[in-house]
Amino acid sequence: MSRFILITGGARSGKSSLAEAKAKELGEKVVYIATAIGFDEGMKERIKKHRSQRPSTWTTIERYKSFASLELEEGFLESDLVLLDCMTLMVSNLLLENDIDFDTCSMSQIDNMENRIFNDIRELEEVIYKHKKQLIIVTNEVGMGLVPSYRLGNIFRDIAGRVNQYLADKADEVYFTVSGIPLKIK
Repeated sequence: MSRFILITGGARSGKSSLAEAKAKELGEKVVYIATAIGFDEGMKERIKKHRSQRPSTWTTIERYKSFASLELEEGFLESDLVLLDCMTLMVSNLLLENDIDFDTCSMSQIDNMENRIFNDIRELEEVIYKHKKQLIIVTNEVGMGLVPSYRLGNIFRDIAGRVNQYLADKADEVYFTVSGIPLKIK
């Protein structure tokens, strides 16, 4: 991997806009990995709005797992930069595809889910590294809000927080966005 940039911040803080500006600056052939799933009308509208803001020359791949097969996707091998938006949606999707009761599941079940999530992240890293792509990942900062009052919220926050720490450690640059203002923190 030639360069890895992590962009984090709160909801509507300008993360995606910064990531897209960086991608335009650094890459000529960009692959945009969209991890969102249009599960309701509100999310479908957000996806539509994000699509319309991206340059038409970018290749969009909708996926939140199975990254080893990115090599088979049209445009991936020719690209020089991959932008994944957003890691916390990816974590959420991976958690929710488990058919378990989060109120009663065991710690070993939670650990297994977290291990599978990290395996997907490492799979993404491997394909990016193998093909020497630049990488930008957008993620939500989950540690500055209220402590969730329900167990699934706590599980998600804890796993997403550890994922963010892992990614920040690996990243060459990390930006934190607040009210549309980026702050370079690494």
